[in-house]
This record gives sequence, structure tokens and C-alpha cells, in this order.
Amino acid sequence: MNFDMITQAATRLQGHVRRTPMLSSPFIDDIAGRRVLVKCEALQHTGSFKFRGGWSAVSALSPDQLKNGVIAFSSGNHAQGVAYAAKMHGAPATIVMPTDAPKIKIDNTRALGAKVVLYDRATEDRDEIGARLAGNDLTLIKPFDDPLVIAGQGTTGLEIAEQAQERRVTAADVLVCCGGGGLSSGIALALEKTAKKLHVRPVEPAGFDDVARSLAAGEIKRNAALSGSICDAIITPQPGNITFPILKRLCGAGVVVPEEDCLRAMAAAFAHLKVVLEPGGAIALAAALYHGDQLQGDAVIAVASGGNVDVAMFQQALQKYGE
Repeated sequence: MNFDMITQAATRLQGHVRRTPMLSSPFIDDIAGRRVLVKCEALQHTGSFKFRGGWSAVSALSPDQLKNGVIAFSSGNHAQGVAYAAKMHGAPATIVMPTDAPKIKIDNTRALGAKVVLYDRATEDRDEIGARLAGNDLTLIKPFDDPLVIAGQGTTGLEIAEQAQERRVTAADVLVCCGGGGLSSGIALALEKTAKKLHVRPVEPAGFDDVARSLAAGEIKRNAALSGSICDAIITPQPGNITFPILKRLCGAGVVVPEEDCLRAMAAAFAHLKVVLEPGGAIALAAALYHGDQLQGDAVIAVASGGNVDVAMFQQALQKYGE
């Protein structure tokens, strides 16, 4: 995995991916006590940054691989990203999804033409299921521990470097919603070459902070639980074998955020930025708004990674913390 793969992915993504905006609000700044720039990947195709990695991986396949089809496992955002990219390339897609994934994500994945296979993430192994279903015909596109996927996610970092320069921010913590580390490691690799003073800080929910604990220990640590968080989009067993060495080399300490702060950040984003975020997609903003004592500098960049939220969950956030 290297920077050249990110620039190659950017070329394949050109004309297909949205250059998502970097948003700001004086009200958000007041809450945080510093300048906050929000890279809004919730406005990406399929509602999350995952389209970048999906397109990067699918667009690199051979004609025979496209004809045979692809398979992926995901709680929903990677599922939709791969399903949409496969559809646009005329390739069949099979997606393995947990039964507790938000209904909107399961429905959207099916609507994009993919075959959905459901499993119990607390008792079944999605890697085993994916490998078994793939057999010798389907190409497996992993959600984060895949060089082509990481390369696609890294294009977010290329945009962050450009937009931060446009906004005259040369040094800042870059808070990134983190599951297995595909987005965090991709952005970190991109910024290493394009904006060395923008420093990635992975952000995770309390109880599912495998990356933060792994960074602190210097070795991969697993989560005790595999389900039970409203931040379904960023719940993984452990950091990836490809992503963790990158995170260890390039990222600062992880930030761990209570779930309630994600709901608060969802309400704040809707009130002041007019965008809809899901809990896992709001967690970096939550760190910026409510955990500033762990950050450095007069400015911070938060990646709002996804907005695929069920109506009931969004209503809960607005009812509890809306203005």
C-alpha cells in the first residue's frame, strides 16, 4: 500500500466521485471552542465515503472478473458502495450483511441490484461466509483491509489537503471515524505526502475502541464484543493487517467517544450544517465538539463519513438534543 496507489485510484475515480464539501459554521466553532472544518463524505454517492473504495476496487478488475461478479461483507455503507460501483460496471454483486444492520442500508443495497445474504455478527464469521460464497468465481472486495479499497478511501485525504490549503489551515488534527482503519490509513498516507502538518486521529465509540487500544499497545487488539453499538458502520473485530502498520506509523492517539455524544453531534450537524449524519458518521464531529481537551491547535478537521441513518435513530437524536 503506497501513495502512488492513491493517485492511481484518483485517476480512476475522476468523473465518477463527488468532491465533497468542507463545511463550517460559527455555531459549530462556538461549541468546540476552536475552528472546525467538516469534510462531509455523507454527501458522497451512496451516502458515505465507501463509494470511493468500492469504485477503486471494482474499476481495477479485469473483464472476466467483472463478468463473474464481486462479493463483499459490510454492515451497510461498504455494501452500498460496492453494489453501486458493480452496477455501474455491469457486474453482479453479492453482499454479506449482519441481521442488525439498519434496515435502510439493507434495503438500499438490494435496490442497487445486489444479492444480500444476512448473518448474525455475534455468532457467525463474516470472513468465512464471504470466502465460502466467493468460491473460485467471485472477487472478494474487503471493507477495509484491501489495498485498492484503501487507495480509494485515500482520495478523501487528497481533497482534504487541497481544501485545507484553500481555507488557510496548514496544521490541524484530522479526526476520522474509524472501524477497521481503511479510511484513516488512506487519509494518513495521502496527507503524509501532501500536507504533513495535518495529523490523523482515529475516533471510535466506547466499548469498540480496538484501534485506540492497539495504537496504545503497539500491537493489534480485538474488541470483546462484535455488536451492540448504534455506531454500526464502524464496528469491526480488530484493525486490519494492512491498515494497522500504517495507522501505527502515521496516526496520533485514538479518541474514544460515548454513543450519546454521537447523537448530540448528529443534532448539531443538522441544526448548524443542514446535513444528516448517522451515529458512526458523526463520531469524528462529536470528538471535535465535546472532547476538545484531547486535541491540539486552533483548528480541527472532522470527517463526517456517512449519513445512512434510519428515521427512528435520527428522530431520537433530534428529540434528545435538537434545538
